[in-house]
Amino acid sequence: MGVPGGTCRGADLGAGAAPGYRPIWYRGTWPVSGLVAETVQVTTGIRERVRDPERVRRLAYGAVGLIVAVVVTTVEGGLSVPAGWAWLVLPVGLWAIALRPRFRALVFAVCAGFVAMVSTGESVQLGLAAAGLVFVSICEDPARRPWLGWVAGLIGAVGALATALLHQRGLYEQPFAFVAAGYLLATLLRSWSRGHALARETGELRGQAAWLEQRTNLARELHDVVGHHVTAMVVQAEAGQLGDDPGAALRAIAGSGRTALRELDTLVVHLRDPNAAIAVSAPPRLSDIDELLAQPLRQQGVTVQVRLDSEPGLDEIGVLTAYRIAQEALTNIARHARATAAWVELVRVGDHARLRVSDDGIGPPHAPTRGSGLLGIEERVRALGGSWELSRRSGGGTMVQANLPVAKP
Repeated sequence: MGVPGGTCRGADLGAGAAPGYRPIWYRGTWPVSGLVAETVQVTTGIRERVRDPERVRRLAYGAVGLIVAVVVTTVEGGLSVPAGWAWLVLPVGLWAIALRPRFRALVFAVCAGFVAMVSTGESVQLGLAAAGLVFVSICEDPARRPWLGWVAGLIGAVGALATALLHQRGLYEQPFAFVAAGYLLATLLRSWSRGHALARETGELRGQAAWLEQRTNLARELHDVVGHHVTAMVVQAEAGQLGDDPGAALRAIAGSGRTALRELDTLVVHLRDPNAAIAVSAPPRLSDIDELLAQPLRQQGVTVQVRLDSEPGLDEIGVLTAYRIAQEALTNIARHARATAAWVELVRVGDHARLRVSDDGIGPPHAPTRGSGLLGIEERVRALGGSWELSRRSGGGTMVQANLPVAKP
């Protein structure tokens, strides 16, 4: 039987246990899944901290400061000057923290050159301090190609070598190696920090570009879809005033209004959630050009002839592009052309599909303004790698022609 307050034996886990019962050993420890989740969370946090250049820089500065403090306070002799002079780099370095980055880099460079110059073969550990000071000087230098740190360190190394030769102590090349090490480490850190910053800025710019593309798509859809329905409502209202059945016109207006409101609601949802796809209606068919888009013109008394190739070679995006271009062109005819006839032709010509929408109206203005409609046509055609033009029809009127590349098999 179980021991109160203790662990539970295996015999106590039989069929007589209450439903949902968990043994004491299970309730007193974390589940394995919880341990795994906690480990993943801790690992992710450490990875994010390590990837932060500013945090890495502060850690590197702390390590350098500790190394410099330990080295200069523990060196006892073997310098070309009294040992106490090396201590000066500590208060000078602390004072430099309050300066601007440019002056800070200069002060650390001077300290690096001084430490390298006073070191000898008996105080080779001062090379670590010189390397650390060169490292901090280069990291703090705001210049694109910093030079203060390594130049000062190099001058100090040359001075140390000259002192060693003058006193006939042999070649003393260690300061050069320490200065080079500090320079290389600082250059690596600066390059990594710059690359990280560029990657972050690139990500932000990509996000802004995606946001602008979404706004552009939304504006184009608002103009093409909602604008078309509103135009149809105006045409139906004008036709109802002159027709014999105003009730039919009102019903048509109500239907167009409901469709416009439904698609407008979908666009508003996209405004609230930019990640949602823009899908204002079911994907259009090319046959809808004749069945839907041409109807407002016909209600105005305009004769509309639609000729569609049975195999134009367009994929779903190409079909949508052709539909929107025809929609914009027919809407402009209804608004501005004062035409009596219009023609829509979509045929395949070689490796592209040619869409031509023309009318016999008053023709395009001499200097057409590039409003939202024409801009939308240009954006759609350019996205597919096609071409388009707005010109005067040979028999009078306006012609919009777009050449869209066919889908690759």
